[in-house]
Amino acid sequence: MKKNINLFKNPKVKMVIILSFLLFIYITICAFSYAQNISSDIANSVFRLHVIANSDSTEDQNLKLKVRDNLLEFMNELCINCKTKQDAILLVEENKETFKQIALDTIKNEGYSYDVKINIGNFEFPTKQYGDISLPAGYYDALRVEIGNAEGKNWWCVMFPPLCFVDISSGIVPDDSKELLKESLNEEEFTLISDNSDEKIHFKFKLLEFFNKNGLITAKK
Repeated sequence: MKKNINLFKNPKVKMVIILSFLLFIYITICAFSYAQNISSDIANSVFRLHVIANSDSTEDQNLKLKVRDNLLEFMNELCINCKTKQDAILLVEENKETFKQIALDTIKNEGYSYDVKINIGNFEFPTKQYGDISLPAGYYDALRVEIGNAEGKNWWCVMFPPLCFVDISSGIVPDDSKELLKESLNEEEFTLISDNSDEKIHFKFKLLEFFNKNGLITAKK
């Protein structure tokens, strides 16, 4: 024990410890800054849809999917010429009541009387894969649709660029959607979300995911 204490009194050892500690702090700050910038750029490039079911019953979950399908059909027609996320959000804002009415009509046609709440805001999402595109956990702008008590499992996708219609059988995102993402992200950011097979890219994605999941990167101001 005394030997260890004396070792720490050695100026050279003390200097190594201090430098190692400062290096650790520097690396942590750089990693956090990198993750924050990447997370912000990715979040600023997509607009998501979040539909929450009334409950976890089979009937309510099936109803949620029908509401989703009708909302997506309208969104696909509405934003067919959108080139940016801002264009999509603006159109959704202008047609917010129409989205609500579509949801209410779907619910009524299925024999239910649930109310619907529609909000456009910045919400937390888990890591999610859409075909060959993966989005890290974090805060994203989204259209949130709450059915009834909104106590059931939720469903989410990306309304812009349109990743909601990924061909599940092939697991491939349409080229048009990828091009819209490429225009909003730099090369490294796009590679990060579209190809995690490389160990270096996979590590960066996990780093970004770690900071987001642990609340170190929070909602936008």
